[in-house]
Formats: sequence, structure tokens, C-alpha cells
Amino acid sequence: MIEHVYRRACEARHVSRVLVATDDKRIIRVVTAFGGEAVMTSPAHATGTDRLAEVASGLDCDIIVNVQGDEPLVTPAMIEQAMAPFAADATAVMSSLRTRLTSRAEYLDPNVVKVVVDRHDAALYFSRAPIPHARDATPEGDPPATAWRHIGIYAYRRLFLGIFTHLPPTPLERTERLEQLRALEHGYRIIVPETAHRSVGVDTPSDLAEVEAMVAAAAGLRLKGHPIR
Repeated sequence: MIEHVYRRACEARHVSRVLVATDDKRIIRVVTAFGGEAVMTSPAHATGTDRLAEVASGLDCDIIVNVQGDEPLVTPAMIEQAMAPFAADATAVMSSLRTRLTSRAEYLDPNVVKVVVDRHDAALYFSRAPIPHARDATPEGDPPATAWRHIGIYAYRRLFLGIFTHLPPTPLERTERLEQLRALEHGYRIIVPETAHRSVGVDTPSDLAEVEAMVAAAAGLRLKGHPIR
């Protein structure tokens, strides 16, 4: 999985370097074996963002993109879309992605993080709960048209990343167990553009089964002569 994600990230335009940040020597060995670049970090980090910030402190680039190693369906286009807000807005400091949520099961699933945004694609709130709540909807109805699934790819201005990881944790962050709420609670914007691509983070055995089925289906299309983007 980590090799697959690494190679996808390398295909993204405007990405000059791909690093795997880890505190596990087994991952270092795996990445080195397939020719990738890995960096050993402190085992004391509370979050992956803290790990990212440790590595970023030794770099001189402007934009850092955090691609989770458990997002095997990530595409190069998604990474490019996460970086796009920085080119469009010099004041942007943090971005992520969202995709339309059409499954009621996912809408109700606390493992699927939802996001609501304003008219300029800035996040208003992230939640594990089904948001927004459609007051007049029937219990078995489809999610509202304004329901979005959050995709866990983040991009940061490198200087802001250092600021973010030194901000104290916040009440909503602790309640929802969602680190990105810390940025919102401290008054920073997170731009969350829409993507047509769908990604499934592998957090549970059922997630793994779903991803394996999707990858197998994509491989079948390739064999039939249909390229997968």
C-alpha cells in the first residue's frame, strides 16, 4: 500500500520531492527497498501532522502536501487539486478536498468525516455526524445535496504548518477527534475544493475489502483496454 501511494504521489505535477515520514524501521526498510525516500522521525509525536512538521522544518519549499499512506486510491490529480488554492490565493494557508456524498450509509457512518463549506469553498465545520441535517428529509432518504465527504489530504504553507502544530488543542477538536478543527477554532481558513475523484482511507477491515474490490475492478477495466485515470 505504501509503495502504491508513494508512486501515485510522484506522478503529481509540481511535486518536486516525495518523502515518507515514519517512526517505524519496518516502513523505512520497505520504502528503501523499492527505491523511495524515507525519513525517520521521533516516536513521541501525538499526530501525523506533528511528524510532518518535524520533517518540514528541515525543508525550504513553500507548500507541503500531507498524503496519508492509508489512502491507496489517491490520484495525482487530487494532489494537484489540493495545491491549487495556494496559486489562486496568496493568503491561503491550508487546504484539503471534498467529494459529493451520495450514499446514506456513508452519510450516517461516523468513520466517514463530513464537511460543510461556504460559497468560497472555505470549511465551516467538519464532523463525524451527518451534516448538514435536512430537517424535512425522510429517515430513509438520500443525503442532502450539500452533503460532502471530506478526503484526508492536506496541503499547508510550510511556515503555517509550524504555527499550526504549536497551537493548543481545542474543545471541538477533542470532542470530534478531528485535528483540522483546531485550525478553524483558532480562526484560520481551510479551503476545501471539490474533487470528482473518490478516495477511501483504510481504517477498518471493511475499508480494506472495499478498496481491494475497487482496485480489482479498475484492473479489470485496464485489461479490457479502458485506461483508469
